[in-house]
Amino acid sequence: MDQIQTIASAIDSYFDLMYDADDSRFLEVFHDACQVHGLREGKLAAWSAAEFRDMMRGRASPAAMKSPREQEILSIEQTAPELATAKVRVRIGQTGFMDHLIFHRIDGKWLVTSKAFHVARVFPSGS
Repeated sequence: MDQIQTIASAIDSYFDLMYDADDSRFLEVFHDACQVHGLREGKLAAWSAAEFRDMMRGRASPAAMKSPREQEILSIEQTAPELATAKVRVRIGQTGFMDHLIFHRIDGKWLVTSKAFHVARVFPSGS
């Protein structure tokens, strides 16, 4: 079950996608059946992979905004041969997120099948 480096590489691809928002790589990171959910302003927001992808397409990427690139893997655990969890921090513009990612190994590739996010911090403008 020593897939931790491969899972870490999949997380790096996730970080790249979150920063660059390169739509052509979306399905290299997220399975098309993925669900994304978290609390925004006290209400549960939930999106399908397609809805989340559309949302990413509709906003300027952190790279385009020249936002700082801040990301960190906090934990990775392979819980079964085809299942892993990861907790990461990632900054998107002025918002710092704590993301809990569920990965499944599908056809030999680790893909995000569920993403739960928490807004951990809002950075002041200009930072």
